[in-house]
Amino acid sequence: MSKLSTPQLLNLAKASYLALLIWVLLWHLWLSPPAEISVILMLVFWVLPLLFPLQGILTGKPYTYAWSCFILLLYVLHSTTLLVVSVEERWLAAIELVLVLAAFWFGLSYAKQRGKELGIGLKKRKDKQSD
Repeated sequence: MSKLSTPQLLNLAKASYLALLIWVLLWHLWLSPPAEISVILMLVFWVLPLLFPLQGILTGKPYTYAWSCFILLLYVLHSTTLLVVSVEERWLAAIELVLVLAAFWFGLSYAKQRGKELGIGLKKRKDKQSD
């Protein structure tokens, strides 16, 4: 498989992140709205975190893609938990897991590749010399 170019990685990262955002909205507003708590509270808890990095995601800032992965970990935890405990929402969780892993993978790949192009990657730690 050939290496993806930086613009291709950016497009895949944006698309997967936006697809996750749309999926979360569809899930909680239409496909399986919450019965026990208010829809507003559910949207604040599940949609608001995805909106924090949205400006940087849309403008292609590699640093934003890197730190947004911390937010995506919440959705990895959510989807994997529901895959185990909820038979009714298992298919919804499986789709969420695929989307969040795609957003995570392409986002990190874009951040790493673009960071190298800009010369802002992490420096490798040199081996410590023994005394």
